[in-house]
Amino acid sequence: MADTLKQRPEFRNIHVTELKNYRLPPAGIVSILHRISGMVMFLLLPLVIWLFDTSVTSEVSFDSFRSAFEAGLGPVPGVLVKLVVLGLIWAYLHHFTAGVRHLWMDATHSVTKEQGRSSAVATLAISLLLTAALGAKLFGLY
Repeated sequence: MADTLKQRPEFRNIHVTELKNYRLPPAGIVSILHRISGMVMFLLLPLVIWLFDTSVTSEVSFDSFRSAFEAGLGPVPGVLVKLVVLGLIWAYLHHFTAGVRHLWMDATHSVTKEQGRSSAVATLAISLLLTAALGAKLFGLY
């Protein structure tokens, strides 16, 4: 009887040499990006505090805040400041949408493979679309 049963696949930890052949599902990608976005927000917290403090202290400090995006900060050009802020925007939006996804899945008990896949794809699409819209505003496209 045991010989007629189909052998189940054996899953093992993947080795570094097998990474190029490994395909992570969308839910796994969202999970890893959720961790990365949280780390980015934590590491850029001093920049966020400086940006907020500079923007609300006075009119003069607000002008220096705006000039940081155009002229840069010391040796750092303004375009690089905008790219860092764009990365921060992406980190916040992705972390937020992934968090809402997790709350929604917990509240509705949506734990099927297809629901996980579709909500992960929606999370990626929403966070990237919102980042593109705010990035276009940041770079002065509208």
